[in-house]
Amino acid sequence: MILVYYLLLINIVAFTFYGLDKFFAVKHMRRISEASLILLAGIGGAFGALTGILVFHHKTRKKKFYVTVPVLAGVFFLLNGFFLYQNYHLVVTEYEYKSAEVPASLDGYVIVQISDLHNQWFGFDEGVLLDRIRACEPDIIVVTGDVLDSSHTRYAFAEDFFRGAVEIAPVYYITGNHEEWLPRNRFNRFLDEIEQMGVICLDDREAEVDGFLLAGVAEASLGKDLSGKYPADRLVVLLAHEPGYYENYGKSGSDVVLTGHNHGGQFILPGKGGLVSPDLKFFPKLYEGMHQYGDMSMIISRGLGNSVIPVRINNYPEIVKLTLRTEE
Repeated sequence: MILVYYLLLINIVAFTFYGLDKFFAVKHMRRISEASLILLAGIGGAFGALTGILVFHHKTRKKKFYVTVPVLAGVFFLLNGFFLYQNYHLVVTEYEYKSAEVPASLDGYVIVQISDLHNQWFGFDEGVLLDRIRACEPDIIVVTGDVLDSSHTRYAFAEDFFRGAVEIAPVYYITGNHEEWLPRNRFNRFLDEIEQMGVICLDDREAEVDGFLLAGVAEASLGKDLSGKYPADRLVVLLAHEPGYYENYGKSGSDVVLTGHNHGGQFILPGKGGLVSPDLKFFPKLYEGMHQYGDMSMIISRGLGNSVIPVRINNYPEIVKLTLRTEE
């Protein structure tokens, strides 16, 4: 949403400045420099600048304006379309986990993972996202942190998502680093609200779910030793926000770990992988996909939203669909 807000703001500013400059010209007042007006068009305000030229009949005889601004508007039209498509084109990535630990009763069981929503808007009441989740026909939905964003928090977006998700399947949620950074009073109120909707928070908790153990690690507990925490003789699915603690997860007795956090490396470069993590580490090894560590499988979601860097490239927002299979 940061990208959308920026484009709206810069185009409103550009339109306003072109109107003001026309007013100053008529009143023989000090003008806004032409370099500043062109700069506004060049940093994303080309649509507002072009609209200002047409509405106020301003700068229509100067070539640098009647040629440059429409060209910039065309370029930004293509770029904005590209960036918006990259940011909002939802994809479903499907994985299978096959193991003797999966009882026959769970063969074909579907877990949908949502991670790193970061207040991203996917239609009214998050309807587009919810429709794609519904089409996966999940048995449960798990949310692995950062449904909120600490720098541009919109509790209403997260509440809309949870309100719709609980109508599809049981929903389990753990916190991420952005929830950890939020003011406690307001966030605790948010937790109360979504729990009243039916969302189950699994921060440092476990739940018996349809014949397997679903466990969660709170963001604040990621560094704690998990050795032998879960039973070795049954299927354990662990929710944890950050993939970097995989050695700790492996010692816990977990069979499947669902994580997110790294946003797919933000820009995925062919042959190189994800470019940068939210921690500003370049070419992070753990940015997407399923990884095997001994008997443990870890799935890393590319997530849905953005935080510091507002644009994704070659890295569509992702819903993870995990199907459990019995090993014959």
